[in-house]
Amino acid sequence: MRRTAESSSSTIVCENVSIMARSSLEGHSSERQGVMRWFPVPFERSKPMATPKPTLADVARVAGVSVPTVSKAISGRSDVAQATRERVLSVMNDLGYAGRAHAGVERDGLIELAIGGIGSMWALEIVRGAEEAAFRTGRSLVVANTQHETFSVERWIDSILARKVSGVIIAAAHVDGDLSRLHSTGVPVIHLDVGRTESRDEAQVGATNWAGMRDATRHMIELGHTRIGFVGGESDVPVAQDRLEGYTAALRQGGLAVDPALIMHGDFLVGGGERGAEALMSLDDPPTAIVAASDLTAMGVYNVAHQRGLSIPADLSVSGFDDTVLCEYLSPPLTTVRQPISQMADQAVRLLDDMARADGGPQPRIELSTVLVERGSTAAPAQR
Repeated sequence: MRRTAESSSSTIVCENVSIMARSSLEGHSSERQGVMRWFPVPFERSKPMATPKPTLADVARVAGVSVPTVSKAISGRSDVAQATRERVLSVMNDLGYAGRAHAGVERDGLIELAIGGIGSMWALEIVRGAEEAAFRTGRSLVVANTQHETFSVERWIDSILARKVSGVIIAAAHVDGDLSRLHSTGVPVIHLDVGRTESRDEAQVGATNWAGMRDATRHMIELGHTRIGFVGGESDVPVAQDRLEGYTAALRQGGLAVDPALIMHGDFLVGGGERGAEALMSLDDPPTAIVAASDLTAMGVYNVAHQRGLSIPADLSVSGFDDTVLCEYLSPPLTTVRQPISQMADQAVRLLDDMARADGGPQPRIELSTVLVERGSTAAPAQR
């Protein structure tokens, strides 16, 4: 046998021998009488076996429930206990199954907005901002009034799951229910204007409530007021708590004591403003200024001042919060804190799209800036 070189490939020439074609791990050969050409091919190492994807049965086994129960939890069925659903969702996340929980679910072009009443200018601004943003993206807005006497959180969630909406915005202080039913089916949920909370599991869009009320109170201090009353919202509502804390922070920063007698809790509405102002102005040493937690609350303060024959701002300075269209129609026009209400709703709709495309991770929390708008309802205090 003799070895020759032919072109750039190796050739083995065998005399008087018929070599059959063969193949091996290192290469392939071709048969020719007395000639075998060698064609080297790369050596392929065996690949490690892929880890099997978790199944419903795996989730059920780890969670200690049946497969049908896992299916019900994923689909948001109301006949699954909240603790069980949370355990199933936790196991799905741990096993890497959570990302497929809502695979293939077709969503309608609807955005659901749950709002705490629709009779205020604040609510109308929220609805307007959300509706305009939804329209730009080719979707429609469905509004649910959480203060309606027939409203039920569980029935509301049932209707959302039945319609397969593309996202939910909650602009209400008290929506207590099993929202995990929405999370488990992949429906993005955003809380709008709820204030600062400790929870990191909720997507939020809001305004700088603390800083806004601090600025309003600081404005009164800079005018020379030392007896400044506060009429807020419900004491258990985070937004109301933020604004109260902004008020007390400004007093301390200005070297003034925080007097509990000057703090009244209300409901962000006209009635709450009237009750709070009546209590404050009945004190032996009434305030010369009142900062209100909303424009409607400030309107209630106006009503009490007029009933008592007090002039605004000569006898009593008043400020609000929100900067709705109401402010310019009050007499005198109301000094207030402007929060970008419709822009917050617009941002919430945009955020729903981002959340729908995102694959888990921390929930977004966005705060838009507030600004103090000075009008004719605040002035230096009269000499007593």
